[in-house]
Amino acid sequence: MENIYGNPHSQNISSKLTHDTVEQVRYRILAHFHTTAEDYSVIFTAGSTAALKLVAEAFPWVPQGPESSGSRFCYLTDSHTSVVGMRNMTMAMNVMSTPVRPEDLWSAKERRASANDPDCKLPHLFCYPAQSNFSGARYPLSWIEDIKSGWLCPVSTLGKWFVLLDAASYVSTSPLDLSAHQADFVPISFYKIFGFPTGLGALLVHNRVAPLLRKTYFGGGTASAYLAGEDFYIPRPSVAQRAVRRLGPADKNCIQKRFEDGTISFLGVIALKHGFDTLERLTGGMENIKQHTFTLAQYTYTALSSLRYPNGAPVVRIYSDSDFSSPEVQGPVINFNVLDDKGNIIGYSQVDKMASLYNIHLRTGCFCNTGACQRHLGISSEMVRKHFQAGHVCGDNMDLIDGQPTGSVRISFGYMSTLDDAQAFLRFIIDTRLHSSGGWPVPQACADTREAGAPSAEGQADVAPAVMRRRSLLPWEDALTGSRVWNNPPTAMNAAPVAPPVCDVTRIQQTPSEKAAGVLEGALGAPVVTNLYLYPIKSCAAFEVTRWPVGNQGLLYDRSWMVVNHNGVCLSQKQEPRLCLIQPFIDLQQRIMVIKAKGMEPIEVPLEENSERAQICQSKVCADRVNTYDCGEKISSWLSTFFGHPCHLIKQSSDFQRNAKKKHGKDQPSGITATLSLVNEAQYLLINTSSILELHQQLNTSDENGKEELFSVKDLSLRFRANIIISGKRAFEEEKWDEISIGSLHFQVLGPCHRCQMICIDQQTGQRNQHVFQKLSESRERKVNFGMYLMHTSLDLSSPCFLSVGSQVLPVLKENVEGHDLPASEKHQDVTS
Repeated sequence: MENIYGNPHSQNISSKLTHDTVEQVRYRILAHFHTTAEDYSVIFTAGSTAALKLVAEAFPWVPQGPESSGSRFCYLTDSHTSVVGMRNMTMAMNVMSTPVRPEDLWSAKERRASANDPDCKLPHLFCYPAQSNFSGARYPLSWIEDIKSGWLCPVSTLGKWFVLLDAASYVSTSPLDLSAHQADFVPISFYKIFGFPTGLGALLVHNRVAPLLRKTYFGGGTASAYLAGEDFYIPRPSVAQRAVRRLGPADKNCIQKRFEDGTISFLGVIALKHGFDTLERLTGGMENIKQHTFTLAQYTYTALSSLRYPNGAPVVRIYSDSDFSSPEVQGPVINFNVLDDKGNIIGYSQVDKMASLYNIHLRTGCFCNTGACQRHLGISSEMVRKHFQAGHVCGDNMDLIDGQPTGSVRISFGYMSTLDDAQAFLRFIIDTRLHSSGGWPVPQACADTREAGAPSAEGQADVAPAVMRRRSLLPWEDALTGSRVWNNPPTAMNAAPVAPPVCDVTRIQQTPSEKAAGVLEGALGAPVVTNLYLYPIKSCAAFEVTRWPVGNQGLLYDRSWMVVNHNGVCLSQKQEPRLCLIQPFIDLQQRIMVIKAKGMEPIEVPLEENSERAQICQSKVCADRVNTYDCGEKISSWLSTFFGHPCHLIKQSSDFQRNAKKKHGKDQPSGITATLSLVNEAQYLLINTSSILELHQQLNTSDENGKEELFSVKDLSLRFRANIIISGKRAFEEEKWDEISIGSLHFQVLGPCHRCQMICIDQQTGQRNQHVFQKLSESRERKVNFGMYLMHTSLDLSSPCFLSVGSQVLPVLKENVEGHDLPASEKHQDVTS
């Protein structure tokens, strides 16, 4: 607002201002770490990871060979992935990498293992974190001098040791004095300190090391001179060259100019000045932040570790190398897993979903620190390989494999955290595990802890129907319009129905699968379809039908549209619960979708795009790229008015095919590829009324205070947003099925639907209530599964295909279902295909 900043690689006024301001920020950064430009240089990078990569590229490695044992790259196993990843670069240079366990280094320090030889100059590099990003454990800064002096050796080898101190996690809440602890390389990330700007870090390099660094690539701003047509290149002079040549003021900070390829993020760099100013003004400095955040963590750790079930079992298992006695050995990080009253671990994904209902956002998994994760959770290297073979990868929600955890839950405190935040988290744990909203007190903080926690358009849319060119109907559409099969509009809507009344349901003769020798029950006792739903607009209200055509992606027009925000990102009820109040109705005769909502005039949207006018845009659904087109400004204005912020309605392009991902280890029939609409995972979702009734009974029992939470069966069934609801005989029997036939349609059962917090949203009101998720979590033994995914095993669209209410469901058992899982009276019927 007040200055014009130009590219610093020039001499005009705005460029000079940029250069001078950036240099001032460098000095401010060095002052923050209690050092000066005489000792350290600041190289701006794209983050701490880029800083680590730069060291791996530029360190003066000596490869192994006939005349040399070569350099060694050593790293603490409790290191971030970005540190461990340096070994791939060193291996490419024929340099040996050695992981060092924390306990091994501790024992080496006790033995004072030394391999010091002042005559051997072979360069080695040791990397370790000042603070573990997994557990918050703080490793001694004294190790820096111990290793550099040779008093402490990561491995027994002669040479000169350099130390890289990974300070990215540590400096977010603690002061780092580089005048006392002179590490050779210190990578940092600024958003971890301020929250902004992202994508900006720095490598602090001690000036005595700078002359040793090697630079191969050169980019804009890093060359003193070069020729495009000849192999002639002169880099910016190094610190050592500066001392010899007595360079003037214009040549200061030349090491930065040598290693900052291209134009740095100068606006982000300039923002750092305001970050440091604000941090100092709000907190008084990093020492205050250190004490404040540790006190909050200590209080939370003490309270959390004291929680017990009525049988005396602990509620959580905390992974820590300390008892949170001092900020010198422990940072403001608590890593744990939640347990049930039998001592079994509850998967981190389930804890994360429940926490979001309490407006608590957790970090889960292994936190890009596999070494610490293995050590604390007892995961062997062979188990890591088996987990990968089972389909688990870093960052997914596969939290338990064979009952063993693949990761954990982490909470962290920053300078903006308050005592209220800590107590809100403890209430969440107490409410969900001890079922005591108010009955079990949150531990009170002492006076010191309380001090530490102190910082604390009206308008109507144009609803004129969109005009589109009519095209000839497909065979199945002719059949449908001819038989006048329609949906029952809700009686609560005042607007005139958009379709004729529902005709009597036509029963379709059942055609069992060729493999139906393994059906569970005879035709008279088989489950039947009781309800059919499609959801034309993803995350919006259901459209209930009695008979509906089937397309190659599932029920025709199911999840064909979705609402996106102004950035084109798909909205779901997780972010916008009021989506469930948008009610779509499809009129196949008029080829329109009518959209209604309370307080809004109905608006029409054509079912198909106008190929001449539709503009293709790309969006994402469950990480899949999909081609879509925007449905126009009228519906965009209508949605924006309803939600109070800019929104668009987009539809999947008719000529775009999205294939389902094959489940790892799932035997999918060869040659069959499921094509998907904008659904998350599968073409259909089936739920069983008996399963709903069992959950309904559990939810409607009185708690210890006599208060009742009433949920109707209809309300519960709508929350699970299924396409097909059946009248099964037993709760959750559908989980034992391998295939089903409904009329002439055959489906493969893909597996259970892993539920998220959307089932806590009342589909009639948009209000949240966490009891459904919590009760399902308790009753399903730590996995919140409900409903089964289906896909077509074969589909012939040359003739009309329909799903109808009242059709029989003929299931086929899985081959590996054991007989004792079923009632004795039914074991004789267990003939598997």
